[in-house]
Amino acid sequence: MDILDKVIWLTGASSGIGEEMAYQLSAKGARLIISARRVEELERVKNACKGVYSDEIKVLPLDLAKADELPEKAKTAKNFFNGIDILINNGGISQRALVIDTDLSVYRKIMEVDYFAPVQLTKLVLPGMLRRKTGQIVTLTSATGIISTPYRSAYAAAKHALHGFFDALHAEVYDSNLRVTLICPGYIQTNVSFNALTGSGKPQQKHDADILKGMPVKKAVSKMIRAIEKEKEEYCFGGFKEMMGVYLKRFFPGLFAKVIRNVKVK
Repeated sequence: MDILDKVIWLTGASSGIGEEMAYQLSAKGARLIISARRVEELERVKNACKGVYSDEIKVLPLDLAKADELPEKAKTAKNFFNGIDILINNGGISQRALVIDTDLSVYRKIMEVDYFAPVQLTKLVLPGMLRRKTGQIVTLTSATGIISTPYRSAYAAAKHALHGFFDALHAEVYDSNLRVTLICPGYIQTNVSFNALTGSGKPQQKHDADILKGMPVKKAVSKMIRAIEKEKEEYCFGGFKEMMGVYLKRFFPGLFAKVIRNVKVK
């Protein structure tokens, strides 16, 4: 699949993975619609993009936690270029707290942003893709969508839920020439841990050591875009620790359970 001329709606585009995706997708000739909450940051990203259609990038601010606003946002996105070729569900938040210390409101917020919002956006663009019999839904989950670790119960639950939903969607739409891609990265050098919610719902405001030692964003996004171009169903990548965890969980779940109890994950 060639990115050139494709209309791509990208959420979480104001920083981190989403920001770098905007740069690399624009350089490949995509027609971009970029979304996040902060308009000024989206404008900054737009102005920094270089590509054939960089002057035509559409800024569409949205808050993934406001479900009632998403239908109108999707309508606006579809009207920009008369349809969406690729939806990239990238926006989201993480968590760092023990289960016993986490308010139920934090679980609800993370599920709303990380699970229900991608599902809702997908359902909003899906009818147009089915009519045209072409399209791709890309969703960033995490290695935590396959394995669970302490301090991330809400985040892991949302990411696991995404796998269940999009695996089912993939089976349903494959014969209609639609493709569904799940991308499951390990540690990447972003602000995900800095912005992660604590048990009270406040940001952690510090970086995890593993995040600081993770893969550079530019390299990680390059891998993700190659997976999108190849229309992979599921693409997991990362450092030795994360990938070993994935393989242990898959093939030796009992051993994984023993290991994860003693691994430092903060």
